[in-house]
Amino acid sequence: MFKVFTLVLACLISAASAGNFWQDITCTYGRCEISPRGSLLTLSLDRTSGSGFKSKNQYMFGRFDMQMKLVPGNSAGTVTTFYLSSVGQYHNEIDMEFLGNASGQPYTLHTNVYCQGKGNREQQFKLWFDPTKAFHTYSIVWNPQRIIFLVDNSPIRVYNNNQRRGIPFPSDQPMSVYASLWEAEEWATEGGRIKTDWTRAPFYASYRYFNANACVWSSSSFRSSCNSAYSQQAWQTQGLDAKARNRLQWLRSRFMIYDYCKDNQRFPQGIPQDCWH
Repeated sequence: MFKVFTLVLACLISAASAGNFWQDITCTYGRCEISPRGSLLTLSLDRTSGSGFKSKNQYMFGRFDMQMKLVPGNSAGTVTTFYLSSVGQYHNEIDMEFLGNASGQPYTLHTNVYCQGKGNREQQFKLWFDPTKAFHTYSIVWNPQRIIFLVDNSPIRVYNNNQRRGIPFPSDQPMSVYASLWEAEEWATEGGRIKTDWTRAPFYASYRYFNANACVWSSSSFRSSCNSAYSQQAWQTQGLDAKARNRLQWLRSRFMIYDYCKDNQRFPQGIPQDCWH
């Protein structure tokens, strides 16, 4: 059981409808288009603006799934995202960012975890398939024990809760689900070496089948309205069995291209404490 801290909330188990974006999200900026039935959402990027959306609900732990089809062709300089975040200077955040590349080159999946406004926990992977040809499922499991990043239900990263050792973990603030398509040519593709080809604009990324099996944060009593249902959810204590651990190790050994825990040049005084746990 996790701490409620000092805020009063209600946590109702919620499963977002299978891709009904009209019900589940709010377009926040730019050209964000939802199909008439709410089953498909398209974001666009041109020289004037990117675009984005956020969930109508805030959540306190859960499993969040989104199917995405990324910008095809020469997508250098573009970033397509799916992430959780709270608000404010000392916000928490769990990131999945997809960094575009020159035509024929694999996308980079950039992951990060922010606690109390501080990130610097980046791990990056080359995707082992073409994410522009078909929809693939990207998932974040966030429970009191750990955060698990998954691609097509295969785990690629686990960030464990080690608060008892004084290591921050995002467990004190509710978070919304966000997604965006934006321009980051100064750093996104090979450190900014390859710039955006604006003759190919506008760029498009598509989303469908958003699903949140999660506790919805609201304004009344948490314990009486959430705990009985919450205890029955698989994601509450989801971890990795032997098969999943083997899959994790295999994917990381072949497709991880950056790990902050191995960047001695960046951390000359020693790698961060969370790397040891």
